[in-house]
Amino acid sequence: MAKTPQDINIASEYTADQIQVLEGLEAVRRRPGMYIGGVDEAALHHMVYEVVDNAVDEAMAGRCDRIEVIIHKDNSVSVIDNGAGIPVGIQKQTGLPALTVVMTKLHAGGKFGGGGYKVSGGLHGVGVSAVNALSAWFESTVHRDGKIYRQRFERGIPVTGVEVIGKTSKNDTGTHQRFLYDDTIFDPDATYRFETLVQRFREMAFLNRELRIRLVDERPEEPKEMNFYFEGGVSSFVRHLTRNRTVLHDPVHIERTFDTTQVEAAIQYTDGFSESVYAFANTINTPDGGTHLTGLRSAITRCINDYARKQNILKEKDANFSGDDTREGLTAIISVKLVDPQFESQTKVKLLNNEVRNQVESAIAETFGEWLESNPRQAKKIIEKCVTSARARAAARKARDLVIRKSALESMTLPGKLADCSERDPAKAELYIVEGDSAGGSAKQGRDRRFQAVLPLRGKILNVEKARLDKALGNREIQALITALGTGIGDQFNLDNLRYHRVFIMTDADVDGSHIRTLLLTLFFRYMEPLISAGHLYIAQPPLYLIKIGREHHWVYSEADKERLLARYNNKNVSVQRYKGLGEMNPEQLWETTMNPAKRTILQVTIQDAAATDQTFDMLMGGEVAPRRRFINTHANEVRNLDV
Repeated sequence: MAKTPQDINIASEYTADQIQVLEGLEAVRRRPGMYIGGVDEAALHHMVYEVVDNAVDEAMAGRCDRIEVIIHKDNSVSVIDNGAGIPVGIQKQTGLPALTVVMTKLHAGGKFGGGGYKVSGGLHGVGVSAVNALSAWFESTVHRDGKIYRQRFERGIPVTGVEVIGKTSKNDTGTHQRFLYDDTIFDPDATYRFETLVQRFREMAFLNRELRIRLVDERPEEPKEMNFYFEGGVSSFVRHLTRNRTVLHDPVHIERTFDTTQVEAAIQYTDGFSESVYAFANTINTPDGGTHLTGLRSAITRCINDYARKQNILKEKDANFSGDDTREGLTAIISVKLVDPQFESQTKVKLLNNEVRNQVESAIAETFGEWLESNPRQAKKIIEKCVTSARARAAARKARDLVIRKSALESMTLPGKLADCSERDPAKAELYIVEGDSAGGSAKQGRDRRFQAVLPLRGKILNVEKARLDKALGNREIQALITALGTGIGDQFNLDNLRYHRVFIMTDADVDGSHIRTLLLTLFFRYMEPLISAGHLYIAQPPLYLIKIGREHHWVYSEADKERLLARYNNKNVSVQRYKGLGEMNPEQLWETTMNPAKRTILQVTIQDAAATDQTFDMLMGGEVAPRRRFINTHANEVRNLDV
């Protein structure tokens, strides 16, 4: 039936007047997430990385060996390199100075086949212009051709031309970029974290041998400074990753150049159970891997199987080792530098070039195969580890099948286990993993049964950093957790089967509670990592204190907040109650402070740097005591005054 004009909602009309064309960098300011991934703290750091990546491209082109990054007191950031300097001459296509074009035009730069760069990490010509668009102001200073040039921009718009501000020697070349992010765009709580930048720039220095990177933070009263320089390249990177582990041999270094691709890798086995392999393309971390990672893994598995057959360790009737068997305890870096890399997106999470797989596989197979032949003692240790892994994996498969076959109903009959919710839409359901039956009882009574489920854990789960998966699956608490989540575990993990899209770890605010939380985080990181990456894991934040001032009640979540509150009331007529355990709260209090979505404070668990996270779990939960003792001694002052 035709609609009358009265039936038509004016908001649904769609006419030519509603078509908008965003000119210049306006699109970046309207949709920053498309260019730098969002407006949160991670995106703020991405701004720095985009500018530094350009300096690293100069290093890969052989024109730069020093990069300096400075966080100034006003939160502006300087990135200084001694490369060739951004060209300042007139660009024929636009009639504008090349510096202006690079800074204000999307998809502009020297990385589109013009010969400026054979290899680069910045590929789309979007990076520095997007940073310019999202900055309150941006100043580019270029040393080139014996002169010093400068141009200033505000919110991506040039406010000066390219000006000559001084003279310098012909040999003094480079670019100094300084910018202040636009605080009207980014989250107000976002700030630069020195440790996050340290991890990134250390990584860059590993991947670019003999490149010096200096990081300075001028914001503290005593400025912080870190310098990075590694002659060993990716072999130094692997040694850094395994420094807290017992290794089976020195790193195997692989380096080979094809027509348009440079392949560099380092391989080292440890006595651990997890795989720590990281892939880079043109020094850009590709967390989702790609063809270079596939080539590395295929070559390692093939080399080990071929060697085991040749040495008659694998008999004719025996099946080959699987990829999982050959990668247990493996730490490796694969870095490729190529002329025309194809990434899955602007965020460069996955490399797609098909030819790279064969190139990497060829380089790894040749060098690693020769190394196995030349080092029979170390090769035997690796093969023995693969044999043990294969047996343990078969046992884990049987144990996992047993866990999967248990229905949710069966698990609920176990004492103190899952109290499910009535909501069947996973997107609306929550699971609280709670420490102990006492806290579990309060949580079950205090929760909203419609959408909140509670799983109490009895005691501490197994430390999976020191045990293979087959042992972990024998732990009843881990079995209950796997059944409750519905995802499976390890290589059979399926995020699509997750029964609750918000999973909370809720433990006591004491040493035991912290330990249980760390054990659970270790389990999730090692065997259910997609749960974290997809943003489903949270830490509940119960209050530390209930402070009563007359008839007023204040829930306090930190020592600092407690001190501020007490100072405000000068300690008069104040009652302070410390909650060391969740079981000390009645159900109503637990709901009000920790489980009520309208009032609770929660922390989302994220992985910003997989390599650093890997090292942290290895240090805290692994078998080596000395690194853990050093960590405790280093951070003792931070917790010395905590009332735990």
